[in-house]
Amino acid sequence: MFSRLWNSYLAPLLGRPARVQIAALCHRSADDGPEVLLITSTHGAHRWILPKGWPMSGTDGAGTALQEAWEEAGVKHRGQRPIRIGQYRYKKIVNDQLPVTTDVDVYAVEVEKLLDSYPDMQSRERKWMAPADAAEAVDEEQLKTILADFPALLANARQP
Repeated sequence: MFSRLWNSYLAPLLGRPARVQIAALCHRSADDGPEVLLITSTHGAHRWILPKGWPMSGTDGAGTALQEAWEEAGVKHRGQRPIRIGQYRYKKIVNDQLPVTTDVDVYAVEVEKLLDSYPDMQSRERKWMAPADAAEAVDEEQLKTILADFPALLANARQP
């Protein structure tokens, strides 16, 4: 009786739905294959991450990905609209409180060039890496998979 009450009524009230963020997987072609751009986080241990943020009013996921890529990494994108290539989940600390489950939609953003002046330039490092090296550098398991599989994910997303 108690388990049915808990599972049907109390647990759903106490559980929070996952929050959503948008990430830009910035990439370029190099002589030895594709490279992806990672940046450091601004809090804690300066982990390697993708540029990402909360959805923005007045734009869609692709537009938010472009805005985050510019603000956090100084990316000027190459004309083509970003393509959603995957999603990963992680625990985000919000306002120094308990971790919140956050689903991150990942958009591939082709980079034309990196700008020298951008909003987060004083607080972040950025580095080009081969997808396999980037997968080793990040902490989130599902993001590791997206980075390791990036060339195939991008090719599949571009097919009609």
